[in-house]
Amino acid sequence: MSELVTIHVDGQEIQAPKGALLLPVLLEHGFKIPYYCYHDALGPDGNCRMCMVEIEGKKRPQISCDTFVEEGLVVRTDTAEIRKVRQSILELQLVNHPVDCPICDQAGECSLQDYYMEYGLYHGKVDRSRKAHFKKHVDLGREVVLDQERCVLCQRCTRFTAQITGTHELGVIHRADHSVIDTMPGQKLHNDYAMNVVDLCPVGALTSRDFRFQQRVWFLQSVPSVCHGCSRGCNIWIDHARLKDQDDTVYRFRPRKNPEVNGHFICDEGRLSYHDLRERRQREVLFQGRRLDSLRLGEERFRELVELHEGPVVVLADADLYLEELEFARLFAERLGATLHAPLEPYVDEAFGDNWLKEPMRAANAEGVKRLGISTELPSTDAQTLVINFNHPSGPTLKGKRIDLLTHESGAK
Repeated sequence: MSELVTIHVDGQEIQAPKGALLLPVLLEHGFKIPYYCYHDALGPDGNCRMCMVEIEGKKRPQISCDTFVEEGLVVRTDTAEIRKVRQSILELQLVNHPVDCPICDQAGECSLQDYYMEYGLYHGKVDRSRKAHFKKHVDLGREVVLDQERCVLCQRCTRFTAQITGTHELGVIHRADHSVIDTMPGQKLHNDYAMNVVDLCPVGALTSRDFRFQQRVWFLQSVPSVCHGCSRGCNIWIDHARLKDQDDTVYRFRPRKNPEVNGHFICDEGRLSYHDLRERRQREVLFQGRRLDSLRLGEERFRELVELHEGPVVVLADADLYLEELEFARLFAERLGATLHAPLEPYVDEAFGDNWLKEPMRAANAEGVKRLGISTELPSTDAQTLVINFNHPSGPTLKGKRIDLLTHESGAK
């Protein structure tokens, strides 16, 4: 364990590991420090200069993302001089920034907007006609669109492709105020985790083609959940909204930090799997292919079929169900004297897995099935068997009479 030392920040005495970076220590203790280039998963880069603080004994302000904690360090984070420094840096970053917040997808969750309201509120000194102009709506590939004019060159995206995926598609080209982010010659941003650069971008330079112009973020509600794309269990935020005269609609999945599972990231396929929740939902009750007028009639037909059946009963449970739903299926099977199965073989996709976050086992709750002791083998049935299928993809392959309780239209899951 690292040695703890005492430092003083804005008159407060705090304990921190010796040799730790000062910026994350300050953030962890609730101090408001602006920054762009630093990220927990990427480390410091020192290029944005926004995280300046005063350190006693130093002649000039220092960037906190490149300052190391040591015993007796005295730090001031919010003096008049520091605010003036941050305002000057922010003004430099905004010299060529377009004033297009009303149409920018990042509006409402943009660091540049927040910092301007905190440190800016000035009138620009550069004539808008003399601003440097770059490419807009650049198709980088794999669902990512770049607006070079909005970029503040924090280089989070280039470091992600260099340090995390190792695919090196992105880089900074040209020099000085002509520097821009772009793909390397002959390449596209086509790795399986490419859309994470959208989350990493602190401004609106990198946007998701899938989410682009779909919804304003201040209308969205975020709830914590877990990705259902495979058995990895990546933590996510589900962003949804119920607007006037509309059903509650999911608009996007975003990664939710969990160092023990997925860190800060999710794969692109998991990110876009929210479409599975929205499309081709089973909204009608069918009996022998004909639509019933109400759910109550469906319940009556269900009860009649179960009560009149005299042969063996098999209950199939989808391995994507929550633990509570699996437990219900088990209790239901026990009451009927049925056997309960959740075969896992249909969920295996070796082509999907990799050595990071994507697992070849595509059943989101395969571990829950095993821990509840549910059989993972495909049951043997015949014409006299009643199969009650809770959304399992193997249901249509089994012999016998079948009752399907489905979330999606048959074959659409």
